[in-house]
Amino acid sequence: MEQAEDFRQETRALHGLVASLAPGTCDEPTQFKGWTITDVIRHLHFWNRMAHFQLSDPDTLAAHLKQMAKRAIPMRAYEAEQLGHLEPAELVAEWAAFAETAADLFAAADPRARLRWAGPDMSARSSITARLMETWAHGQEVYDHAGVVRKNHDRIRNIVTLGVNTFGWTYATRGETPPGPMPNLVLTAPSGGTWTHGEPSQTERIEGLAEEFCQVVTQTRNIADTNLKVTGPVATDWMSKAQCFAGAPNPPPAAGTRFTRKATAP
Repeated sequence: MEQAEDFRQETRALHGLVASLAPGTCDEPTQFKGWTITDVIRHLHFWNRMAHFQLSDPDTLAAHLKQMAKRAIPMRAYEAEQLGHLEPAELVAEWAAFAETAADLFAAADPRARLRWAGPDMSARSSITARLMETWAHGQEVYDHAGVVRKNHDRIRNIVTLGVNTFGWTYATRGETPPGPMPNLVLTAPSGGTWTHGEPSQTERIEGLAEEFCQVVTQTRNIADTNLKVTGPVATDWMSKAQCFAGAPNPPPAAGTRFTRKATAP
């Protein structure tokens, strides 16, 4: 599966940044809900393991999900229970190594295989795409905190597709009905090509950089902090609350609260 290799490469890119940070940086709070970089890596590593269990050990996956539900324990607290014994450097090394193992496993899997999950079953392709999206989205707070502008690659097309596929989900998770068909997307890929989705329209349209569309649907940026050109009431409404990830409805970050900090001299 191409998505497995894309997940591998996105993880390697993030690992390269994390490994370069000065000692102690991983314990500093980021702009994302005060999470530290250690919190971010622990979260990614825990759910990479859960995704791996989907294919390698579904019973262990079910046991973890049952424990979380039975104890009603907050997600981050459970992640800390499972992985909190690792020092930051150990955690980073284990996360990076295990991601390679997970990528290998999914690369050899049937993309259409149905896998158990916390919610409805999903395909193997959807599972590893979700891991790519999470790595990219949570990686944003690391890049922002480090003062590094990320160099994106065309593998973010997977996230664009996820954003498109969850147009209806954005409304369903809020108990709402979409106010109209999905707007026309005309996005510029990192390589310079053009990606389009939806029926051509001049009255309901979103234009701009694909990476900024990804930032909005993953809620790492408020639409006001991007240069996306948004035309039409449906497009405006969608971009005000787009959510490509599962779970309860989440509001996007307030305007001006998520940005890449100015790098400081070492």
